[in-house]
Amino acid sequence: MKGQTTNILAVVAVVAVVAGAAWFKSHRSQAPAEEGGTTSDPVLAAQAAQPTAAPAETVAEGTPCPEPVPTSQPAVTQAAEKANSPAAEAKLPRLVDLGAQSCKACKALAPILEALREEYKGRLDVEFIDVWKDPSAKVPYKIRVIPTQVLFDQEGKEVWRHEGFISKEDLKTLFAERVGVK
Repeated sequence: MKGQTTNILAVVAVVAVVAGAAWFKSHRSQAPAEEGGTTSDPVLAAQAAQPTAAPAETVAEGTPCPEPVPTSQPAVTQAAEKANSPAAEAKLPRLVDLGAQSCKACKALAPILEALREEYKGRLDVEFIDVWKDPSAKVPYKIRVIPTQVLFDQEGKEVWRHEGFISKEDLKTLFAERVGVK
């Protein structure tokens, strides 16, 4: 019985890896055809094939961006370093969303964050950092996938972290429960 369970688990793992690799390969190879591009570089082709808009209802709760967070580290100015610091001087609680403008889940989250920024003005800061434009931001926030949302209290202490898409209602509930902002 134990041998059968091990064999079944091995088969499931192999199927999952093969399916993931096939999806990734087809996702990359279809990009130039979808946009009419002619580039032979699959990375550039995939970036060119990113859709321009994504309605929020098409992105499921907790959906992360399938693209990896860049690993290159450009030079960072002191002002940018301070702005990107999780322990930046805090006066208000703040939500920091780390993502990219070309990420589907991040694009779906953008109008929600903008609405929350206006609704909570003066009570809670809502920030967005594009980690593809500023890869150094991922280090102090310990980003693994995008989008990632991090909530800090008034003292600048991290009180909550989430990876993937999240609804406006869930964020509002979170603000009330974790930092007492309604």
